[in-house]
Amino acid sequence: MPVGDDCAAIPDGDGYLLLAIEGFMNAFVAGDPWFAGWCGVMVNASDIAAMGGRPMAVVDAVWADGEAGAKPVLDGMAAASAAFGIPVVGGHTNIRHAQSQLSVAILGRAKRLLTSFDAQPGQTLIAAIDLRGRYREPFSNWEAATDAPPARLRGDLELLPEIAEAGLSRAAKDISQGGVIGTAAMLAECSRVGLRLDPDAVPRPGGVDLARWLLTFPSFGYLLAADPGDTPALIARFTARGISAAAIGTVTANRQVIIARKNEQETIWDFARQPLLGCAVPEVAA
Repeated sequence: MPVGDDCAAIPDGDGYLLLAIEGFMNAFVAGDPWFAGWCGVMVNASDIAAMGGRPMAVVDAVWADGEAGAKPVLDGMAAASAAFGIPVVGGHTNIRHAQSQLSVAILGRAKRLLTSFDAQPGQTLIAAIDLRGRYREPFSNWEAATDAPPARLRGDLELLPEIAEAGLSRAAKDISQGGVIGTAAMLAECSRVGLRLDPDAVPRPGGVDLARWLLTFPSFGYLLAADPGDTPALIARFTARGISAAAIGTVTANRQVIIARKNEQETIWDFARQPLLGCAVPEVAA
């Protein structure tokens, strides 16, 4: 697998081991330590699911100023571990540090991969987002998990490997810190394609400002590319579980990310002029 996907994919028998790691902003860990611990498990599980996998176990590294500083972070991780059914099997703790820091790694396994490198021109881009939540201020994090039944959380994550194994998609990415638009641009760059996006088509909670929503990090949110004929069946998988899903754009061959809204359009990134992450697969000379 090229560098730049949500996880490293390591061939393993009839499938792949998936390995990923997340580090968290110090301000986030200090400001909302319990939720930071929860996210240590949740966002890693999302990375595994985004590649068509099922999470197996996590390890963590926690730095804090005393046991009192470490406890809420570890409590949040324990709560998420129980809710998602993903064991915390080890890690490292330093309680003699001036500030709170957190990093969490995860191991998973996939039978068939979803990747950031397989979107194809002519496909439809689909956004699937759990809108049954709220903002966890002051950050633009849409939180739809901490109060959800564990069985629902686990079943929702299972959708992604099921979609991969059914052959409904080969390209996906979880919506993360870049929001819908930024994540879509990263997917386009890795796949060496362009996108024409309709922001008004993105599933959005009532009363939430569109500009903020497009930059939001949802607790459950994925972008998937699918052939037009498979799009209705893929969307139906999500809506059957109460998750909002819709076609939000088209994959193009021109290597530009274009926002098209009503009678207006704007090119927000042109990969021919400037890379975004620099993780696209190099072109092979003919």
